[in-house]
Amino acid sequence: MTIHNLYIFDRQGTLVYYGEWNRKKPGTMSREEEGKLVYGMLFSLRSFLDKISPLDMNDNSFLYRTTKYKMNYWESPTGVKFLMNTDLNAPNIKELLRTIYQQVFVEYVVKNPVLAIGAYIDSELFIQKLDELIKSSLSYTSKV
Repeated sequence: MTIHNLYIFDRQGTLVYYGEWNRKKPGTMSREEEGKLVYGMLFSLRSFLDKISPLDMNDNSFLYRTTKYKMNYWESPTGVKFLMNTDLNAPNIKELLRTIYQQVFVEYVVKNPVLAIGAYIDSELFIQKLDELIKSSLSYTSKV
């Protein structure tokens, strides 16, 4: 099981953090351009699912699966959006995303008076704690 990367968007859709762990294919565009494309796809997919879903979409999460990877999405009650790409065998990523929000994002971003809301997160403590949480999860592996 492998975690490839993580995007965090604020409620306006601005990329506020990007991290990668086991991404096999390097990106060919800037982080900002990639973030805009990912958010645009996320917005369109969310809108599409809201319209065609036979079930209520109040869960604020979904999973998009291809033949190569899974895109796992979870939105916090405050509108912060977390999108993690994993391999096909990664279990229960929704809970991992919720834990990232509660134990790392809230503690080291929201409660940090120095960080500006909507600005890119460059806090070393946030990055360290996120990395520790990701690497301790059952879905992480360094073997690519």
